[in-house]
Amino acid sequence: MDQGATTAPIPVIGQEPVAREAIAQESVDPGDEATASPEARRGGIISRRGRPPSARAQLRDARRKRKRFERGEVRRFTKRSRQRRLAWLSGLAVLGALVLGVALTAFSPLMALHTIQVQGTQRISASALQTALAGQLGRPLPLVDFGAIKRDLAAFPLIRSYTTESHPPGTLIVRIVERKPVAVTQVGSKFLLVDPAGVTISSSAQRPAGYPIVKPAGAAGSAAWRSGFTAAVAVLQVLPADLLSKVDVVTAATTDDVTFTLAGGGPTVVWGSPDQSDLKAVDLARIMAAPGLGRITVYDVSSPHTVVTR
Repeated sequence: MDQGATTAPIPVIGQEPVAREAIAQESVDPGDEATASPEARRGGIISRRGRPPSARAQLRDARRKRKRFERGEVRRFTKRSRQRRLAWLSGLAVLGALVLGVALTAFSPLMALHTIQVQGTQRISASALQTALAGQLGRPLPLVDFGAIKRDLAAFPLIRSYTTESHPPGTLIVRIVERKPVAVTQVGSKFLLVDPAGVTISSSAQRPAGYPIVKPAGAAGSAAWRSGFTAAVAVLQVLPADLLSKVDVVTAATTDDVTFTLAGGGPTVVWGSPDQSDLKAVDLARIMAAPGLGRITVYDVSSPHTVVTR
């Protein structure tokens, strides 16, 4: 090569226009920025000055996207729990409304007690019981004082037991079980009609018809008298109806020595204790129905299956 020769630079055809075109593509017309969508700006495609977003802006954008993603995941994974919570809240709301409605209805004047019906009375006056219970009228049914009802009915000794039924909106039914008379006892010159517990049902100067008179040993009301009365009543309660209607006088010297006589000068029956009374009743009915025994004044059934007559 010749040392004195000079070499001119070789031009690169098309380089400068390409560079300008690239620069033009990277730049953004301010008018385009105004018409760009928010998503384009948030995505970093266009910055406010037409330049690519900085690293800090891209980091903020990535954080926002991550938070949106996390919130979506939380909502997705907690969907069932939110539904259960909503169901519980709805159920509690319905239950609360129901309880409130029932309370308002039950304690409203519409549920006030205005009628007391008394059923099952024979010896007791139903109107007298209604008068005794009249203090409960006007109360809402849930506020009826059943303790006061018990105290009011306790003043009637003929009541053995009772039950109550509430019938909304304002009716109370009181069913009475009266004491059932079983025998007569005599105290002085008075005859007392008593039930199996010894509670006096009525008192009169004449002996009530249709009931046997019980005469336990000992003074009336003493321990011996009460035990003898209990034994005598236990025997009367197991006798067949046709035989019971014929019993006139029952004596009980002790709890193991119960004896009764039949009305119209009939025979005497030595019963003994109330034990095995069912068997004794069968033996007595069979021997009394047996023909050809002649006149018998005493039947001794104190030992079952071994009847002694004389």
